[in-house]
Amino acid sequence: MKKDLPDELMFLQNRKIPQKKSTASMVGKVCIITGSTSGVGLEAARRLAEGGAHIVMVCRNKAKADAVKSELTTAWKVVVDIIIADFSRLEDVRKAADIVLLTYPKINILINSAGLHSTTRIYTPEGIETVFCVNHLASFLFTSLLLERLKESAPARIIQVNSEGHRFNGLDPDDINWKKRHYTGLKGYGASKTAQLLTVWDLADLLKGSGVTINAVHPGDVRTNIGSNNGALYRFFLHHVTWHFLKDPAISGHALYYLASSPEMDAVSGRFFNLTIEEKPAPHALDRSMGKRIWALSRQMTGLAPE
Repeated sequence: MKKDLPDELMFLQNRKIPQKKSTASMVGKVCIITGSTSGVGLEAARRLAEGGAHIVMVCRNKAKADAVKSELTTAWKVVVDIIIADFSRLEDVRKAADIVLLTYPKINILINSAGLHSTTRIYTPEGIETVFCVNHLASFLFTSLLLERLKESAPARIIQVNSEGHRFNGLDPDDINWKKRHYTGLKGYGASKTAQLLTVWDLADLLKGSGVTINAVHPGDVRTNIGSNNGALYRFFLHHVTWHFLKDPAISGHALYYLASSPEMDAVSGRFFNLTIEEKPAPHALDRSMGKRIWALSRQMTGLAPE
């Protein structure tokens, strides 16, 4: 009889399980996707466009966005809008949210997919460690600013593209900007994804009874360009070694489509999925007392009023 792995290692088993699929229509649904010009965000945009959704791309590179818009509108004849914003700048995040609120009276789906991995410690113009800003604070702020509109649009769904990389941890609220500790890419990435998960649980509690759900997802071990901002050696290893062990990113699009559209997900909130398989996060990402600290710190760092 095959024995299941311990909770901490179930992701190794879950990555091999057949995934769920959804064929539900998304016609008439407004879907906002950050980081939608490459990788997981692009695959989500493609699959949701195929399902008939109205796509709103929030991304930093206009030339890439225009190319993706042309692809989606040509292939599926859907409406595709573009909002330019650099999520390493919280002021850009605020401006993007303002545009969304002025333009769209309803939001059915919000997918926060913008992400970054850096092998070195770098800082945003606002003085925040960049990986933490892009992977956590930007999505936290963007979601918070759109929360009332999502409630008004209920039923609505929020999907945070997270990662099994949260298991590397690295989160220290007393040194969130890595001024006292030695920075490593894995720990920095793990800290950002742990913080994101911790705030998902609080957001799920906040949204109970509102008709808005929020879930987090590891989008699979797939080929993306995350980390391509690093040096030449890292990029060579990524494209010529690591990629050979990874899967087609299209599986991420199918998983996100399931989470965004399946009737089975109507009332599911506050969960973590490995693609479409529910999974238990690492223990440190389930620490609700730490979550309260990170929630308060995230509001402070993003300029939101304390609660």
